[in-house]
Amino acid sequence: MSEPVLDVKSLNVRFIREDGGLFSAVYNSSFEVYEGEVLAIVGESGSGKSVTALSLMGLIDPKKVLYKSTNSIEFEGREMTALSEAEWQQIRGDKISMVFQEPMSSLNPLMKVGAQIAEVISVHKNVSEKKAYARARYLLRMVGIENAEERMNAFPFELSGGQRQRVMIAMAVANNPKILIADEPTTALDVTVQKQILELILRLKNKLNMAVIFISHDLNVVRKIANRVIVMRQGVIVEQGTVGNIFNAPAHPYTKELLAAFNKTAANEDFKARKLMEARHISVVFPIKKNLFGRAVKEIKAVDDVSLSLYEGKTLGVVGESGSGKTTLGMCLANLIKYRGEILTAKSVHIQNEKDFRKNVQVVFQDPYNSLNPRMTIGEIVGEGIKVHFPKLSKSEQQDKVMQVLKAVGLGDEEILSQYPHEFSGGQRQRIAIARALAVEPKIMILDEPTSALDVTVQAGIIRLLKKIQRETGIAYLFISHDMRAVRAIAHEVAVMRNGKIVEQGTAQEIFNAPQSDYAKELMKAAM
Repeated sequence: MSEPVLDVKSLNVRFIREDGGLFSAVYNSSFEVYEGEVLAIVGESGSGKSVTALSLMGLIDPKKVLYKSTNSIEFEGREMTALSEAEWQQIRGDKISMVFQEPMSSLNPLMKVGAQIAEVISVHKNVSEKKAYARARYLLRMVGIENAEERMNAFPFELSGGQRQRVMIAMAVANNPKILIADEPTTALDVTVQKQILELILRLKNKLNMAVIFISHDLNVVRKIANRVIVMRQGVIVEQGTVGNIFNAPAHPYTKELLAAFNKTAANEDFKARKLMEARHISVVFPIKKNLFGRAVKEIKAVDDVSLSLYEGKTLGVVGESGSGKTTLGMCLANLIKYRGEILTAKSVHIQNEKDFRKNVQVVFQDPYNSLNPRMTIGEIVGEGIKVHFPKLSKSEQQDKVMQVLKAVGLGDEEILSQYPHEFSGGQRQRIAIARALAVEPKIMILDEPTSALDVTVQAGIIRLLKKIQRETGIAYLFISHDMRAVRAIAHEVAVMRNGKIVEQGTAQEIFNAPQSDYAKELMKAAM
């Protein structure tokens, strides 16, 4: 076998706590990465996957971490652990590039996306501004963004979550790196675009003989793209081997647990229950171009004449490509954006005013990092709604309720109450967001990609939790997701959206086993 392009030996990463203690995030990890291969790193949230990746990029603050002297990271024969920040900057984005998990936090909100991609090119390549922008347009087209010329002038907030992730991927591959580190690169993408991105990464890998380190909780994606797999748990590599060996003959009990959660599907249930909410002929139009007088001269229909119902104790899954209108529809049902049409709630939901609506219709947003207040502790975040909607509870009772809901989502340590969102992994932050919504005991919950940042075992646990709560309380869910396995595990009925319209709707069994529309068939084929 040829020499590895990256050779990691005895990597140990210990974070310095505020009290002076140490937390071991990665312990004694060793692995190699070879040219032209895809090495996947899987494991639960907090297992050390992303910390390992950040170490390979020199992106961990040296003031907050301790490395052991035995650490060794060799890239093309060059030892990286002793590099200065100036030397790292020459390598980052050029020789080694990374796609981060949360694109909205990684993109500059004040710069147009075309300028951001061109900047990455200009920093490392001696090219004119015209050539840098021309390549930026080419990259946007290459990663599947339509109307690349127009999107060059868009700001990140004007793009959907999937489109923002594709911009990040375009930036990462802009300079044809030797190693591409992809940290959950398809998390925000629907299955059809996910398939395109995976195929794109593989094409680039083959063309450039590029190595890819692919970090993901989605074992279905890992199985499709990886050559070799590393399984991490609590900072330790517990197993590594070829993708065939890991999926077909796992040796470690934890790997077997991951695969058991991955293969779990939901049982079919009858879809008959009391209606809690009905949406009639909902439409949302966004202006994309205005004249001098501020009037819209060009519009896009984000939601186009959509009608649906949510039932007590049942889940309606909404699937479709990025930009299909899924999230916009969810925000209409949550009364967070203006819409045309009518949304009715049953008397049993007890909505008398805006305060009642906010208690009884809760939302879990797609990006937990941007939906959690960074200045509030976890105890304050989860307890905020309890204070507003359960004012008669004493402080101790309120805190007990906070701990109860945190334990329900797998975060039961009392130490968590005084910590802040930035101290948690993406998956842990998503669980906190779910706990915040559940704390006020809503009748209806709108879940916008609620498991997108979670590994398969935690994802399975969250889905089990949501189903258990649904059985006990009769809560109705609108479950928006591109993850067909997650939808299949929880949804009783499924609506397929495209270009703002529902193109097909039926029971989960009907949609997954016998889709009628060509688009639904394409989605199912890409997902399986």
